[in-house]
Amino acid sequence: MAHVPLVPVGSTRELAAVRDVQARRDEVERLERVLRERRERVAQGWGARYVERVHARGKLTARERIERLRDADTLPYEFGRFVNWGETFQGGAVSPAAGVITALVRVEGRWCVVIANDNTVASGAWWPRTPEKIQRAQSVALRLGVPVIYLVDCSGLFLPEQSRSFSGARGAGHIFKMNALLSAQGVPQIAGVFGDCIAGGGYMPIISDHVVMTEQAYMVIAGAALIKGAKSQKLTSLDIGGPEVHVHASRCADARVPDDETALAFIRRKVAALPSSAAGYYRDPAGPLPPALPCSDLAGLVPPDHREAYDVMDVIARLCDGSLFWEVMAGIGEEVVTGIGRVGGLWTAFAANRQGLVPDPDRPGTMRPGAILYRDGIARLSAFSRACDDDGIPLVWLQDVSGFDIGTEAERQGLLGWGSSLIYTNATRRAPMFTVLLRKCSGAGYYAMAGLPYDPVLQLSTVLSRLSVMEGRTLAIATYHTRLDDEFRIAATDPAEREAVERGMREVEQRIERDMDPYAAASRLDTDEIVAFEELRAWLEVLVEASHQSTGLRRSKNPRIWAMHDLDRLAGRAR
Repeated sequence: MAHVPLVPVGSTRELAAVRDVQARRDEVERLERVLRERRERVAQGWGARYVERVHARGKLTARERIERLRDADTLPYEFGRFVNWGETFQGGAVSPAAGVITALVRVEGRWCVVIANDNTVASGAWWPRTPEKIQRAQSVALRLGVPVIYLVDCSGLFLPEQSRSFSGARGAGHIFKMNALLSAQGVPQIAGVFGDCIAGGGYMPIISDHVVMTEQAYMVIAGAALIKGAKSQKLTSLDIGGPEVHVHASRCADARVPDDETALAFIRRKVAALPSSAAGYYRDPAGPLPPALPCSDLAGLVPPDHREAYDVMDVIARLCDGSLFWEVMAGIGEEVVTGIGRVGGLWTAFAANRQGLVPDPDRPGTMRPGAILYRDGIARLSAFSRACDDDGIPLVWLQDVSGFDIGTEAERQGLLGWGSSLIYTNATRRAPMFTVLLRKCSGAGYYAMAGLPYDPVLQLSTVLSRLSVMEGRTLAIATYHTRLDDEFRIAATDPAEREAVERGMREVEQRIERDMDPYAAASRLDTDEIVAFEELRAWLEVLVEASHQSTGLRRSKNPRIWAMHDLDRLAGRAR
C-alpha cells in the first residue's frame, strides 16, 4: 500500500513525429520574445532618470534591494508584474507593475513573500490596483505560511486617482486587515522602512514583528506639507516621524540603521532566526531529480492553435522528477488526467485536461471531443481533489478546457449538480493548489478547474493562454443570434441592416479577442503572472517547496496512509 507506483510517461518520439513542431517553436518563441521585452520595460520603472534620483539620495532602488536580499544561488520569482499594463492614468501617467514589486524570494534558505514599493515610480505611490496586488501577495504568504518582508518606500496614494484605490472592500485599508490576519495566524512579518512612509504607507509596517528604519526613513500619518497647511507648523517629515521619533520615543520601530545595505542585513538576520524549511524533512529519502524529458520541449509540444490536440501526458512528463508519474483512476472520465509525481523531490498532484478524442462510456466503441468536462471526468476531479486535500498533497491544475458538456443529455445527467460538487470541493480545500493556464480556459470549465475565483495560491498563464467565457466568434453569434438564421447566416435582406450586423459582429469578435490576451488578464489581476514554457518546472519547484516549508500549518501525510491508495483501489475494482 505504501508503494507509489510511479512509471515513466511521455515520449520524445511524439515530439519528433509532429510535422510542424518547428513552426510551433517559432511562434511560441516570437510570443516569448515579446514577454521578455515587456518584462524589461516593467523592470525599468519610470526610467534611468528616476533611478539616478534614487541613487543621488544615497538609496537603492526596490529591485536593487531585492537583489541584495535574496540568496545568491537563487532568483526572485516575481508575480503581478503586468498589473496595470497598458493603462494610463491622470495626466497620462503610467504605473509599471502598479508601482510595487511582489515576488517569492529565498532568503537564508527560506522562501519569503517580498512586497517592495518601486521608488522609481511616483516615489512608491499606490495606484489603482496597487492595494489589491499587495493583498494578493499577502494572501500567498497566508496560504503558504511563509514569511512576509515589506521593503517600504511609499509616498501614499497617488492622489489624482485616490477614488479608485482608497475605498471599497479591497481598497488600501484592507492591506492593514491582511497585516492583522497574518499576525493572528502566526505568519512572520518583517518590515524595512527606507524612505517615504506616508499615510497608508506608514500604517503598513506597524503590525510587523520587526521594523527597522534607515536614517533617511520616516513614518507619518500626514507629511510635512500637509501639517504646514493644516497647522501652520514648519517641520520636516524626519522631525515628525523619523527614526529618532519612532525608535526612541513612540517605539513604533525596533531598530535604526545608517543605510539600505545595513537594513537588508538586519532583515536577513531576522529571517535566519526563524525555523528552517521543512521541505528537506518531507523530501527525504528522495532528492530532487530533473525530468528525464526537458521542459524546453514544451514550446514545441503545445500547439498555438487551440483547435489542435496534443498529449497532456507529454506535458506532465516534462514537469515531474524523472518524468515518473502515477495516474490515479485511469480509465474513468478519460477527458481528464489525475495523478501523482514528485517535483523537486516532493509529492505533487496534477489534474489536467486531455485533448483530442476520448472514449465515450455511454456509447461503447465511439469517441467524443476531449478538453470538455463530462459527468465522469467531473466526478473524478472532485474525488481526486478531496483526496489530495485529505492527504495534504499540493495540487497543480493544468488547464486547457473548452467548458462543460452542453445539450439535452448533459442536462439530464445533472451536470450542473456534478459541477457544483467540484466547485464546492475546490472552494473548501485547505491544502495548497496552483493553477496553470496552458492554453484555452473557457466558460464554467475555467471555474471548475480551479480558476482564480476559486482561490488557488497562484495562477500562472503561458503566452498561449486565452481566458474568456467563449471564443470571440462564438460570442458574436450568441450576441446577434436573433438576427441570424439556423445556419448562423445574417437573416436581414436590407443591405444597410446586413452591413450593420456584420460590423457589429466583427467588433464584438475583435473586442473579445483583445480581452482574451494574457496581458489584458494580467493587467486586470485576472491572472497572477505570465511565464515562458521553459520556466514552468522551476516555478512549480518553488511553489511546491514553499508549500512544505512551514511545519504544523496543515496536514502532510506520509504515503503509507494516503486516502489516494484507497481511492485508486476502489476505482479499479469498479471497472
